[in-house]
Amino acid sequence: MIFRTTSASIALAFAIGLLLSQSGAPAIAGPFTGLAGNWSGDGKLVSSSGSERLRCRANYSVGQDGETLNISIRCASDSYKFDLSGYMIHTNGTISGKWSEPNYNSAGTLSGSVRGSQISALAIGNTFSARLSMTTGGSRMSVTIRPEATDVKQVSLSLFRKR
Repeated sequence: MIFRTTSASIALAFAIGLLLSQSGAPAIAGPFTGLAGNWSGDGKLVSSSGSERLRCRANYSVGQDGETLNISIRCASDSYKFDLSGYMIHTNGTISGKWSEPNYNSAGTLSGSVRGSQISALAIGNTFSARLSMTTGGSRMSVTIRPEATDVKQVSLSLFRKR
């Protein structure tokens, strides 16, 4: 049960990275332009047994062309914590990448699309899969994750750029 909840949390962290891929940068720059730095926020994980508050911190390194993003994310609730690392590549409106979480020996891939400030993606891992939808505007973003075949029903998160 804890492993499945953790898998959903990993999907949440990865979704944060996906959401951050839209920065409102000029069209000539890649979609990751302007994301470098630190972000933080909170949210809620809803499972069949109740809900928990989440707290997250993230650090993002953006490639010079704005088309690549390295991710380091740490999230925690009252019941668990995890450390996620990974990368994403943007090509012609699509996003692809890989992620890993060493504490739970989890890893996977993602694929999705970018349309304006909206990202839709599917994260697939060795223990779960999840559908992700994200919206961003300025220094704020929201993420919704709906894991498949777990006791976690939904994860919602709000992040803010740290100054």
